Amino acid sequence: MKKTEILIVIILSVLLIQSCKTKTPADPALWNDEQINEWFESKEYLNGLSIVPDQSTDKREFAIAYFKNQDRWDKAFHYLKTADLHSLEVGRHEIDGDNVFALRADYMSKEKHEVPFETHKKYVDLQYLISGIEIMSITSEINKAEIIMPYDETIDKEFMAIDESPHYVATPDKFFLFFPSDLHRTDIKLFENSPVKKIVVKIKL
Repeated sequence: MKKTEILIVIILSVLLIQSCKTKTPADPALWNDEQINEWFESKEYLNGLSIVPDQSTDKREFAIAYFKNQDRWDKAFHYLKTADLHSLEVGRHEIDGDNVFALRADYMSKEKHEVPFETHKKYVDLQYLISGIEIMSITSEINKAEIIMPYDETIDKEFMAIDESPHYVATPDKFFLFFPSDLHRTDIKLFENSPVKKIVVKIKL
């Protein structure tokens, strides 16, 4: 074998080894922070949906949940992309049986003392404001919360109270994801009580 050919073989071998070392693992639980952020910012998972996840999203938990049940997430995002959300009637709308469904609601935003914090165990909440504006509070400090109503499996909810939590402004350009580790309170007025149109897509874990 000529020296040039040997050199080419060596170079290709080195490149192959480097490629194997830098390849992203299939399991996002094994990704480093850079890989998680790269996947999150790529927004490939949205499949053309124009609204984006709020930066409060737990990116690693989202990635793990997405790849574990990608078909369900893809159906949820496709529904948000193709459905006429403004004309949807208030109530439940089927997407994939109990695996994925949507709850459409109209209401006036409320005083924060009127709304308790809640958590879920079976489903991820994808909350999106079709129109309006409100405050959403999120915290992972469930161990510091006072239980108001113990977990009810029939509605997949537990209600709690907590003194302090980060809060975010929700608008129609982004959606919020609440996982079982997220204690959250929504529907809160920003400056004054105002009308809100919302859809909550429930994605089974």
